[in-house]
Amino acid sequence: MAMEITQFLLAAQSADANVRNEAEANLRQLQQQNLPVFLLSLSVELANNDKPAESRRLAGIVLKNSLDAKDASTKETLVQQWMAIDISFKSQIKELVLRTLGSPVPEARHTSAQVIAKIASIEIPQKQWPDLIQSLLNNVTQPESHAVVKQATLETLGYVCEEISHEDLVQDEVNAVLTAVVQGMNLAEHSVEVRLAATRALYNALDFAQTNFQNEMERNYIMKMVCETAKAKEVEIRQASFECLVSIASTYYEVLEPYMQTLFELTSNAVKGDEEAVALQAIEFWSSICDEEIELQEFDTPETGDSSPPHSHFIEKAQSSLVPMLLETLLKQEEDQDQDDSIWNISMAGGTCLCLVARTVGNEIIPLVMPFVEENIVMPDWRRREAATYAFCSILEGPTVEKLAPLVQAGLEFLLNAMKDENNHVKDTTAWTLSRIFELLHCPSSGFSVITSPENLQRILAVLLESIKDAPNVAEKVCGAIYYLAQGYEDAGPSSSLLTPYLTSIITELLRTADRTDGGDSKLRSSAYETLNEVVRCSNIAETSKIIAELIPAIMSRLSQTLELQIVSTEDREKQGDLQAALCGVLQVIIQKFSSSDDTKSVILQAADQIMLLFLRVFACRSSTVHEEAMLAIGALAYATGPEFAKYMPEFFQYLQMGLQNSEEYQVCSITVGVVGDICRALDDKILPFCDGIMTLLLTDLSSSQLHRAVKPPIFSCFGDIALAIGEHFEKYVPHALQMMQDAAKACAHLDVDDEELMDYGNQLRRSIFEAYSGILQGFKNAKAEVMMPYAQHLLQFIELVFRDRQRDESVTKAAVAVMGDLADALGPNTKILFKDCSFCAEFLGECLQSDDEQLKETAGWTQGMIGRVMVS
Repeated sequence: MAMEITQFLLAAQSADANVRNEAEANLRQLQQQNLPVFLLSLSVELANNDKPAESRRLAGIVLKNSLDAKDASTKETLVQQWMAIDISFKSQIKELVLRTLGSPVPEARHTSAQVIAKIASIEIPQKQWPDLIQSLLNNVTQPESHAVVKQATLETLGYVCEEISHEDLVQDEVNAVLTAVVQGMNLAEHSVEVRLAATRALYNALDFAQTNFQNEMERNYIMKMVCETAKAKEVEIRQASFECLVSIASTYYEVLEPYMQTLFELTSNAVKGDEEAVALQAIEFWSSICDEEIELQEFDTPETGDSSPPHSHFIEKAQSSLVPMLLETLLKQEEDQDQDDSIWNISMAGGTCLCLVARTVGNEIIPLVMPFVEENIVMPDWRRREAATYAFCSILEGPTVEKLAPLVQAGLEFLLNAMKDENNHVKDTTAWTLSRIFELLHCPSSGFSVITSPENLQRILAVLLESIKDAPNVAEKVCGAIYYLAQGYEDAGPSSSLLTPYLTSIITELLRTADRTDGGDSKLRSSAYETLNEVVRCSNIAETSKIIAELIPAIMSRLSQTLELQIVSTEDREKQGDLQAALCGVLQVIIQKFSSSDDTKSVILQAADQIMLLFLRVFACRSSTVHEEAMLAIGALAYATGPEFAKYMPEFFQYLQMGLQNSEEYQVCSITVGVVGDICRALDDKILPFCDGIMTLLLTDLSSSQLHRAVKPPIFSCFGDIALAIGEHFEKYVPHALQMMQDAAKACAHLDVDDEELMDYGNQLRRSIFEAYSGILQGFKNAKAEVMMPYAQHLLQFIELVFRDRQRDESVTKAAVAVMGDLADALGPNTKILFKDCSFCAEFLGECLQSDDEQLKETAGWTQGMIGRVMVS
């Protein structure tokens, strides 16, 4: 029996915080005491046209949130709760929300459509609620159905299609849904609201239409309706229709040939003369076609030898008309678009599509674009100069280096001069173009760079270091240009010395840029520090160690100053956290750079005490972003200082514990697990006094249902690191750790292989379990190896399971083969009988020895040797 909850729902929206909090507490209590009655009461409220609109709206929201959540584990809990409710309650709730589709109140109809879809997402895959689709179709197809019912039902069908998989419906149901939806788009028979709902529903139903799109007659009918709707009087319907065409372009590319002439005319007219929302979708249609053709070209490389889907070369055929149309869009800039990177308008969409066309057709785009560039680059109208620059930038990826090199070398001086243009837009786009040139066409290590002489480089840097003082948006793009300029000189042999004379000036200007206060948000500062990191990372350390060593106290001083900042608001705390994160990031890169060579490591060892003290003070701020960056930097410091790091552990350990306990911010937890591994490698058995605390927390994390699954693979790898560090002392952790590893190995067998994300996770999990076994076996090799004997059989069974999986990742194969060798190496003759019974081993090793991967071949050869030694013992 439903409860009366109207007053609680109204009070929960009160302006008075006390009234609001009390009402929310009452609602929570009702939910916890009797969930079925609570959900029924919410549906009664939503369905009752006599109730206030405010209480109905909140009832719908709470009902929807009781069925679904963004967080995967919360969602799973809600699904289980719904499944456990008695069928009589569920039937009443479903009947009420279906009835609400006929409510005169639009918001109630809309909410009930969402609730129906959420219930459907739970029940339809379980083959429950079998009559839902038919009930909805009856609403649409019965002549006496009111227009509002048809509109709400079509909206519901769209949401249901969005929530479920095409495999959940039989073909007859799919046919009926598509028929109802496409007929709902008919201009002659239906109101604007019904047609809009039908067009949006078709967008969500397109994934279900594979069979229908293979049937020429059905496909023609669907395409005819979509193309007619794309010319509707109403903007919203035209936009929804073009969204359908974008989806069709990527889902059904291979059957589009007969419609392309019509689609070109439709999209061309929309781009040239329709409202922006429609024109953007029309451009997106061509971007989707490019995406498909780029993928087909990559798929169609001779090495794959696969039979690829048909490549229709739509872009190549349309380019002579398509490219001029896109070039015209570049002239439709907005006055302030250079100030906000999130702006998306016709000119941005057109430029993005032009980039994709260049990647699709390669050299053929150059003669189509360069006349536009040459004609407009010198025009007095800033829009034309900016459009010409953007067009030039758009063709830098796709054509061959041989074709681009002379154009870029001829235009480089012009672009450098354009950094003094009177217009901010032009400077912004020019800086971005320079950034793209250095990213794509400056790679001395591979033998090519547009920077042809030291004088050339001097001129470029003079312009960039002057222009970095320009407006914040221009300065940010200049940072990008310096970033890629430095990156090009990484590992470039003698060429890497070319940047050394300018390093002090570059660092000085980047630090000055990071200190600017006119940037509004912190984006410019982040770019400056990211660029500084790249400049340090790519520098020639043999020549630049003195310059970079001087950077250490400068960065430490800045980090120290952040601890003195006055914090009076959440915003202040965030700014402090972001700045500390950036500075810890710089120190991490410097530590890694000096640690990469024995000649320079002493620089870090001398400063280590001060650096660590500073990191510990930063940790006291308790900000999660900082926690992350400071953790990573401490991992680098542990690697650099090796056994000396032990002296920092007593004070640092509390922060390590905090990181491992931080299940809410799982990235922090994951990074901390990685740092535990770094410290184990640095300290070896000096980590022993802290192992009880670390292992307890790691085992707790593995048992937690709250912790994000992404943290679990690193924890298993960490078991291996700890065991390697402490050797036989790992014995007391074996029962608990190995039980967790065996449970995880079993779980791997039940992961859904059709889910790409789960497959990736499964590969990470399997690799990490093997890494854990390898570390533990190697740790026990010289003492107490017999401790692992009871687990050997299970390990071999797990390896066989992985071997039988043809979809396994190569990194999993390497880890599996390595652990077989470690098993034979550590346990020796004890494993003879196991390997004798293990028929798959020879087959697995044979497969790996045939691999093209040299590292895998080498590992397999070593493992073969280890097993061979056991067999003759």
